[in-house]
Amino acid sequence: MKPDLQLLQFTDPHLYGDASQTLRGIATLPALTRTLAHARADIHGARAILVTGDIVQDDPAGYPHFRGAFGGLGKPVYCIPGNHDDVEAMSAALAEAPFQICGHADFERWRVVMLDSSVPGMAQGRLSLLTLQRLEAALASADGRYVLVCLHHHPVTMDSRWLDTVALTNADEFFAVIDRYECVRALLWGHVHQAFEGERKGVRLMGTPSTCAQFRPHAANFAIDSQPPAYRRLNLHADGSVESEVVWVSEAGAQSRTATSQNSLRA
Repeated sequence: MKPDLQLLQFTDPHLYGDASQTLRGIATLPALTRTLAHARADIHGARAILVTGDIVQDDPAGYPHFRGAFGGLGKPVYCIPGNHDDVEAMSAALAEAPFQICGHADFERWRVVMLDSSVPGMAQGRLSLLTLQRLEAALASADGRYVLVCLHHHPVTMDSRWLDTVALTNADEFFAVIDRYECVRALLWGHVHQAFEGERKGVRLMGTPSTCAQFRPHAANFAIDSQPPAYRRLNLHADGSVESEVVWVSEAGAQSRTATSQNSLRA
């Protein structure tokens, strides 16, 4: 089935001002550059790009690298901050088209809502009262459109003891809003550096690996996985259905695609 709306998600590039700087053994800017190169055909066919946080690794000097990498792709780039981002510096660096920070965007039968779950100085996430009010307003005014909601922090358990200590801390308030609106069809996040696929009350749940290093799924303590960089393709249909897959970028240069089914949601 041909998608009515194709989007791409890239997340957690963790860039530095020094282009050779590494995070957990991986030079983050070259990893992002390689990921975008492999995604070239998908970028050409996409309507827009979603970037779900941790654009930099506590270094605002990394934002010009991000702007250079994404600014010339010829697509709108919708961004949200993560726990390693500096919201003020990010807003200044990405103040002009094709970038938009948070807010929402409409595409025929779909609305995409981008939420800021970052809390300065905290690894955990939280949606402020104002952000929850803006979410409610965006859902209430969707006007018959289906909705994809994006945030940085995971709102459900990842079955990983250490990782679940840095999740969204007010997920109950978040879901209280989500549950009031049947138009919500999918939730999408970054932060977890691994692929996740689940469902809650008929809403698709998706977490996406980083464009650099990955975390080992189900680990009780912090551990790095051997999986390569990745991004996610989303095909959103006019009937409200969602097709999605993670594209893993191998060291050898080939693309390896897999449905993100290795994790399942626990009630």
